[in-house]
Amino acid sequence: MAAALLCAGCDTNSAPPVAAASAPVSAATPAPPAPSAPDAKTFATSGPLVAEQQADVGAERDGRIVEIDVQIGDRVRAGQLLARLDDRILQANCAGLKARIAAAQAQVRDWKAEQESAHADLRRADVLLQEKILSQENWEVSKYKVDETTAQVERYESEQAAAEADLSATQVQLDQSHIVAPFAGVVGRSSVRPYSQVKAGDPLFWITAEAPLHVLFTVPEALMASFKSGTPLELTTADYPGLHQAGRIFRVSPVVDPASGSVQVIGAVEHPSPLLKPGMTMQVRLAP
Repeated sequence: MAAALLCAGCDTNSAPPVAAASAPVSAATPAPPAPSAPDAKTFATSGPLVAEQQADVGAERDGRIVEIDVQIGDRVRAGQLLARLDDRILQANCAGLKARIAAAQAQVRDWKAEQESAHADLRRADVLLQEKILSQENWEVSKYKVDETTAQVERYESEQAAAEADLSATQVQLDQSHIVAPFAGVVGRSSVRPYSQVKAGDPLFWITAEAPLHVLFTVPEALMASFKSGTPLELTTADYPGLHQAGRIFRVSPVVDPASGSVQVIGAVEHPSPLLKPGMTMQVRLAP
């Protein structure tokens, strides 16, 4: 029995072997590949065609349209009449002012003749007064006549100058009645209607030059070194799939847009095809 108890005690105190648990080893996740830098040779972008000269031509004074000489798509030369405002009142005012000027000029001529005669009389009166042949009172009459003719000459010269100033102001308004093209180009838009009332500043026509043409586009900052001024470009458009237009980088902005990380580039279109029009979208890539 003692031997049995001893064996039981030994079994109670001995701890069973514990197997070491092996922690699972997770596989390392590979880092994503760094984005490759864009290739300048295959990079393509797009941008609009713009003309060097574009302008809204508006009314310079209030008035009513009485004549329209061009329509959308018409080619115009610099100074060509596009439309005309009613100028009948201004024409009448100009005629009246010209008549006032002519009348004032005639009065000036007449009074200057009187002035010369009065000066001659005064010179004779001076001699006679010194010789005591003429009284002081009669000399003063001659002097008064000189003063009177001088005042009349100044009066009509002033009237002539005022009428000429009014004529100049009226002539400016008359010139503003003629809406003309500021440069040679094509009429891109027109918002004018016959006999409509317009106000000063209302845009009536949009004129755009047909040449030179530029294309505006942006390139990533990483490609700035490849897009330098003078670099040849190849331009295409979906409107005419068979058209391949040569160009050249004209100007590169020195500022990077922090929001997009890109720079703006202006390309000059060399010998543009007649098919190209301002506003078209061009696909741009470096020439091979």
